[in-house]
Amino acid sequence: MATVSADIKKKCLVIPDHSGYDTNMFNIPVKYANFLTSILIPNGLVKDRTQKLAVDILSSLPETKSLVVLCVLKGGYKFCSELVDAMERYICSCEINMSVKVEFIRLKSYHNISSTGEVEVIGLSDLSHLTGKDILIVEDIIDTGRTMTKALKLLKEYSPNTVQCASLLLKRTDKSCGYVPEYVGFTVEDSFIVGFGIVSQTSGFSVLLIYCHCN
Repeated sequence: MATVSADIKKKCLVIPDHSGYDTNMFNIPVKYANFLTSILIPNGLVKDRTQKLAVDILSSLPETKSLVVLCVLKGGYKFCSELVDAMERYICSCEINMSVKVEFIRLKSYHNISSTGEVEVIGLSDLSHLTGKDILIVEDIIDTGRTMTKALKLLKEYSPNTVQCASLLLKRTDKSCGYVPEYVGFTVEDSFIVGFGIVSQTSGFSVLLIYCHCN
């Protein structure tokens, strides 16, 4: 397994390389059965970890009265929905004076022959309304980290009060630029994964309730 830094170990659960559960132990939809090689993270563990992330995020913002959540589509929708629900339950149970507003965005990278590798935030007509706000970007998976790094740089140009990122998965890959989000659910090996909103662009996978390795 690739080396996992002490900092990352403090932030998330480490899923070892080549791990996973037998698909026969879970109720897998028939149309996916021939594609999945193992269950990497069961649904219950994903949800429990998401609830803990929600508490950690809110605990880090004790003075915040309004939080703007930027959900990165398409893959981040399922995780964001679970995370925001968990935050709102915690806010209600602890009687915290805070509102949570969700905006949906897409991050478009330009890597053609004439590009400079810039990132465009699609979905918000005017980024200036983020000035002075506390912002949480919610992503499904961080791979190399380059797109998120450039997106954060762009958003900071509009002078938000704070801007942080929460990602359900962080891949261990030699291609990483070294970026690690403030909040991470799990770190996983560099393999092909679907589920819980992560969609394969080629095989037409839709939302599964568990993370999976795929053939």
